[in-house]
Amino acid sequence: MKTNRTGGAAARLAGVSMAAAGALAAAVPQAASAQQATAQQEMSADEVLMLDPVTVLATRTEELAIDALAAVSVVTEGDLDTIMPTRPAEVFKYVPGVSFSDRGDDPGSSINIRGLQDFGRVAVIVDGARQNFQRSGHGSDGQFYLDPEMLSGAEVVRGPVANIYGSGAIGGVVSFTTKDTDDILRPGERWGALANTLFGTNRGQAMGSLFGAVRPADSYDVAFGASYRTESDYDNGNGERVDNSGNDISSGLAKATFRPADGHEIKLAGLTNRSDYVVGQTTASASAYDTKLQNDTASLRWRYSKPEDRLFDFEGSVYWNRTDMDQTKVGGTSGQISGILGAARNFSIDTAGFDLHNTTRFDTGSFRHAFTYGADFFNDQVSTNDPTGASDLSTPSGERSVYGGFLQWKLNHADWFELITAARYDGYELSGGGNSSEGDRISPKVTLGITPLPWLTVYGTYAEGYRAPAVTETLVAGAHPGYAPGIPSLFTFVPNPALQPEVGKTKEIGFNIRKDDLFKKGDALRAKINVFRNDVENYIEIFTYGDPVTWCPVTFPGCPPVPVVTINDYSLAQYRNIPEAVIEGFEFEGRYDAGGWYLRLTAQWMEGRNVIDDLALLSIPSDRIVTAAGIRLLDRKLTVEASWTAARYDHVPDGYTYTAAYNLVDIYVGYQPTPDVLLHAAVTNLLDEYYLPIPVAQPDMILATAAPGLAFKGGLKIRFGG
Repeated sequence: MKTNRTGGAAARLAGVSMAAAGALAAAVPQAASAQQATAQQEMSADEVLMLDPVTVLATRTEELAIDALAAVSVVTEGDLDTIMPTRPAEVFKYVPGVSFSDRGDDPGSSINIRGLQDFGRVAVIVDGARQNFQRSGHGSDGQFYLDPEMLSGAEVVRGPVANIYGSGAIGGVVSFTTKDTDDILRPGERWGALANTLFGTNRGQAMGSLFGAVRPADSYDVAFGASYRTESDYDNGNGERVDNSGNDISSGLAKATFRPADGHEIKLAGLTNRSDYVVGQTTASASAYDTKLQNDTASLRWRYSKPEDRLFDFEGSVYWNRTDMDQTKVGGTSGQISGILGAARNFSIDTAGFDLHNTTRFDTGSFRHAFTYGADFFNDQVSTNDPTGASDLSTPSGERSVYGGFLQWKLNHADWFELITAARYDGYELSGGGNSSEGDRISPKVTLGITPLPWLTVYGTYAEGYRAPAVTETLVAGAHPGYAPGIPSLFTFVPNPALQPEVGKTKEIGFNIRKDDLFKKGDALRAKINVFRNDVENYIEIFTYGDPVTWCPVTFPGCPPVPVVTINDYSLAQYRNIPEAVIEGFEFEGRYDAGGWYLRLTAQWMEGRNVIDDLALLSIPSDRIVTAAGIRLLDRKLTVEASWTAARYDHVPDGYTYTAAYNLVDIYVGYQPTPDVLLHAAVTNLLDEYYLPIPVAQPDMILATAAPGLAFKGGLKIRFGG
């Protein structure tokens, strides 16, 4: 079943586009004055634009990302302008160790860090609120829904070194920040607007957004905005149309910031996302569902920080997030598993939580101390409603509460010694379906960094992380229906209340390189290199066992004993603990900027295995190298960049379809005549390569997983204010 999503959607896009067009007309005089005001500040082609981004993700204390003793990466607004992302996976193009197991017919994203994904192994945070939506099926078991147009940036820390940031993140933490007043207004401005448009081929894509902000006084400001994105079905590299890969996404945000006293900041934020799409490949005899997904987030944050106050550097936040998915069957055969055409089902999760932490600083002689301590909590309420009963089995309803606290000591001496020690306490309670489980643990962390040369820092880390089992892993129970009436159950899910939490134990050696004036005055080199090994105790994976399931059609004479048909190789399935799994690898992230030109290189290699059975882990991503070269012309107003991604899969378990190796070439051109106007365009997958980004087990998923082929996109971004 194919759905045309460009007709009615065009009217909605037109409204956004007309608003953006009005903004463009009003912006011309503003842009001209901005150009005159900043002309004397423009850099020559020999000067370097590289600015070191700031992060707080690894230690909750502000520091430059290049100086952080952790595998931290920051995606800036400038990166987003160059990448021109249409979904979250593209945001992390130049970040090693981060992959996505997305499918073309679902705009949701499932993130993988260092071979760990699903069920909260990676903590996904948007404006401080955790995104815990999970639905089991023929795909990933954890997704989040976010339009990149709403973002001002993103941070990633790989591995459980950020265990102080919250429970469960044995793979790492991804923190997204949406647009705010400072992304729209320049210093001294009281009002402003930011408009953006994008159009592209292959997906037949179009996007329009408009954001505004007002700051009547320095004591408060308000930011608001909306975006609309529409995409039609795309063709993969073989020229095959991927059914139901089109979607319509509407997003909006509103933020209000108050500064009632010196050093105090209170922020109210709301974010909404509405995704309308059809998921499923009816050409592969799979069911298709018209899907309407609503994701809403609300948060309240209070921050207090004054340079002269070394006792209190406080931040506290409370948040609520709800993801609600309504699906109606619109394609495929009728059966016990998926119901008849027109059958409806619903998945929803409500997450509420808080996060509090404070940093106290003091000195003893030449040693600088920073003690950071805090507590956090979240509660998941999972609800599934499916008249067929199938979804209630694979994604059972239930409740989980996860809580914890931490203490971290950061010690610095001069500019060459840094020691970070931390301990985190985690606990959880889970119930549903007449079953329950609970547990707790203390997880330590220690990092030692030495700077033997002004441009080189070497560090070593040992960190542990703790992940409580998810509702589905613990409570899933019941018979998986047969394919049609009369056919017996394919297998039976068996709950496991005795399921033990996972414990990740990471050993890591890292090198931070920061060198200016390397080959010429004004150039800059930045690089982070990491070698790691994560020993995961009690790794949770689904096991199948039991006698084969056979069927003897009653319409056949002499049945039994013949004919007997084997319809499944096993009769039982249960999530169990693997005593030990090992994931180890190497990551490199670097950039050299000479002003008039620059180079970027990221690389990752990793392997993972079930130590007991010596079997490869399916979740291990491809080995990958991404190189990019750019040149700046016309007094830096014109940027041209070419990038090449080379990926290779190895050690994939038997029974999976995958692309052993593939190469992607992208071209970007951006022209910025003034600081407030950007006209840019890109060509993605220039070689029109066919590839599957991840291995696929289910035949009906192959077409849905194939990535888009050659595509062109272009857009205009403009800002004005006064």
